[in-house]
Amino acid sequence: MKPSKRILGAVAAVAALSLLAGCGGSSGGGSSSSSTEGQIYYLSFKPEQDKAWQEIGKAYTAETGVPVRIVTAAQGTYEQTLKAEMAKKDAPTLFQINGPVGGAVWKDYALDLSNTDFYNALLDKSMAVEMDGSVIGVPYVVEGYGIIYNQAIMDKYFATSGAKAASVEEINTFAKLKDVTDDMQAKKDELGIKGVFASTSLKPGDAWRWDTHLTNLPIFYEYRDNKVTDMAEVTFKYNKEYQQIFDLYLTNSTVDPKLTPSKAVTDSMAEFALGEAAMVQNGNWAWSQVAGVAGNTVTEENIKMMPIYIGVDGEEKQSIAVGTENFFSVNSKASEADQKASVDFVNWLISSDAGKSAMVNDLGFIPPFSTFSESEQPADPLAKQVVAYMGNSDLYNVAWNFTTFPSKQFKNTFADALSQYAVGQLEWDKVSEIFVTEWKAEKQG
Repeated sequence: MKPSKRILGAVAAVAALSLLAGCGGSSGGGSSSSSTEGQIYYLSFKPEQDKAWQEIGKAYTAETGVPVRIVTAAQGTYEQTLKAEMAKKDAPTLFQINGPVGGAVWKDYALDLSNTDFYNALLDKSMAVEMDGSVIGVPYVVEGYGIIYNQAIMDKYFATSGAKAASVEEINTFAKLKDVTDDMQAKKDELGIKGVFASTSLKPGDAWRWDTHLTNLPIFYEYRDNKVTDMAEVTFKYNKEYQQIFDLYLTNSTVDPKLTPSKAVTDSMAEFALGEAAMVQNGNWAWSQVAGVAGNTVTEENIKMMPIYIGVDGEEKQSIAVGTENFFSVNSKASEADQKASVDFVNWLISSDAGKSAMVNDLGFIPPFSTFSESEQPADPLAKQVVAYMGNSDLYNVAWNFTTFPSKQFKNTFADALSQYAVGQLEWDKVSEIFVTEWKAEKQG
């Protein structure tokens, strides 16, 4: 699922602006104005984007007359919400799968999108989810995540006596990151922070940064060692590397590790936004969260991102994690008119001026389509960081292999183990054992 360098080649150079031509048909590209008999019900994934999606739906209806209903699942409940909604008479006509695992669950409800304009506009068609000869999921955004940092606080640290580095550029291994972080934590009062890292959010439903994004690092390297893109059984070969970066987050934090099970992502992002922490692990979508915090002290010029280093050989050449778990699927059980309306809506998002502006400016997406020019890329600072990392040919991107993780229940079980470890109720070896046994049980069960 790793995006190729040619995504950015087309993004960073002026992409071929092939504006989509309407062409009718139930699963083809037609213009949105021709689908007035149908309607759209989109079940959205991310609560933080709900407001933007609601406005987009209203704008589309105002322009085309096509009714749009957008519902956003609560944090961490998308799969169960989707199952419940799909059982209803008025089921979602447009929904999301998170990659091959989600595709396997929903393939019988997913329309073949291979003849749609938005699939054919993909810069890298290998990113799409294909099963049984059909394209059942089309990515609509490329994202990146790493360790976000406040450059102003880092510069203040670099100016202190005995600083372990003179610039962020010197931090390119876990060893160097640990040296700098430990020293910063010792100087937290001098730096005016409560801790180097914002709190580790282990509240149920908010542990995805650790059970998914951070866990992706050791799995990426285990897959790479085995020259595969999925495994029915893993050894969690790099579990000790995971442990040491997780410990770094816990011990150099704004809060005592015993408080982490009560902390939400919003708590963590607020701490970073208010200048109480110098770093926080998250992705480019976090800028809107930071900027939206009342009293935010982090400016666009000072919010930056570095890779997550865990202590693997050769990580000096590692970049951030780049990929997507956001794939549009169209409900094959919906009426032909509703299918066409849903396809037209996505075509409008990536081809019309209003749709493209919404994708880039309101949702903050880095779109993987040839219909977006260089000037139509996101202006927000973290998105620019992702684009810059993707264009750095000296570094290798970390693929989003977590799209192959067994299930949400697997992640929840691992997150619970992490929470128990954080408060001192579970030894690390047991955490690692749970990861391996639960992975195998679900993949082979």
